[in-house]
Formats: sequence, C-alpha cells, structure tokens
Amino acid sequence: MRYIDVHCHLDGRHFDDLDELFSKLKCCGVEKVITCGVDLPTSFAVREIAERYEGCYFTAGFHPTELKEYKESDLEKITELARHEKCVAIGEIGLDYHYPDTNKPLQQEVFIKQLQLADGLGLPVEIHSRNSAEDMCEILKTNAGLLKNGLLLHCYSHSVELATELEKAGAYFSFGGTSTYSGSKKARRCIATLGLSRLLTETDSPYMPPASRAGQFPNTPESIPEILRGFAQLQGVDEEVCADKVWANAHTLFKKLN
Repeated sequence: MRYIDVHCHLDGRHFDDLDELFSKLKCCGVEKVITCGVDLPTSFAVREIAERYEGCYFTAGFHPTELKEYKESDLEKITELARHEKCVAIGEIGLDYHYPDTNKPLQQEVFIKQLQLADGLGLPVEIHSRNSAEDMCEILKTNAGLLKNGLLLHCYSHSVELATELEKAGAYFSFGGTSTYSGSKKARRCIATLGLSRLLTETDSPYMPPASRAGQFPNTPESIPEILRGFAQLQGVDEEVCADKVWANAHTLFKKLN
C-alpha cells in the first residue's frame, strides 16, 4: 500500500537525521509527505528539504499565531516560494483564537490576503482553525470565489455538523494521531460520517503521536499507516481500499504532486 502525509513539520531541530527518516518512510510505505511552512523562515526551510528528498513536497504561508514578525511585503516572498515546482499549496494559514493576546483583526486580514494569493497562483490552501469556527465559516463563505482550487481543513477540530456543511462546499479534511484514541470522539465521528472521498491522512509531526506512540516525541510520518488503519475501521472499508482512496484524494487536491 502507498501512504501519504499531507501535513507535517520537518524543519527545525526535532529530527536529528532526515536521511534516516526518509529511509524509514520508504520502508513503511509512506511514499509522499507535505512539509508545511508557518512563517517566512520555515517556508524557506521546507523548500530546501523538499528539494533534497524525493517524494517530499512543501507549502508556504503564515500561520495565524506566527504573525509577530509579519510584514506585508513578506507575501511577495511567499508568492515567489509558491511558484516552486514542489510547492503544492499555500499554508498553513487560518485563524487561531486560543491565546488571550490574539490579534483577531490581523489574523483575519492576513488569512484573506493569503486566500487571494492562493487564488491568483491557482493553488489550494491548507487551513488551520482553532477556537474560531464562527469567524472561519464567515470568511470562507464570503470568500468562496477564492477557493475554487481547493481547501483542506487540517487537523479538523470543529463539529461534525459544520464538517458536513463544509464538505458540501468542497472542503477536504485531514486527521492525525489523535484520531486513533478512543477518547477523541469528535474526530472519530467526523471520520465515520464524512465521505471517504474527502478524507486525508496527516501527522502534524513532530506533534500529535498516535495511540501506539503515546507520549513519544517527536512523532514522525511513520505513524501514517496506523492513522490510515483507523480511518478504514471507522469508515467500514478494507484498509487497502482506504489507502488507495486517500492517495487519490491527495493527488486530486494537490495537483502539483507527481
């Protein structure tokens, strides 16, 4: 079976030996990974990683909690990065109202500008949304015309009801290691309820290990087979059928994967 991790963070100091990691991924069938930028430095870093490893792709963008150093001119550099042959999306972008010092207007402004950027480049977006369901939905609804190249709600954490609404609007959803825990009832209900044609596997590495690696850090894309197995069980389909469909979904959404 072929597996894909559509959202992980392989930059930084969490991984001692990326050569060894990619060798292990090949052995366990994880043939492709998308490593994501969260600001300008990480977007450049993941580009370099993608250039070094076959089967590795990247995204470029500003995460909503990483805007302290943001300057409007930085979007020109994100645009330049996004034209790279292995940049498959603008991300990770979105809203995050978890912290008390959140600058909501700035988050919303930068989010919309990056939706516009993605539309202009013909790229999908990878969206982060935490504690922000109402504003997220309003922005997506108001800017629906900018989403014709596709959108992924990564690590989806809102309600099943909202997920079904977003599914009708063409959204994809990815879930990681937390979906393998029996206590993650919301995520597991979403996986069981949504159409298989809208599901994608991720790890959000180095975070969110699956049940078999509980408490371990860093998590790696090696966890994808376990996450996929959970998808198959919740969907009530054969594991190989599930793996094939998730693989196809990823290539439908991320058209620059090859």
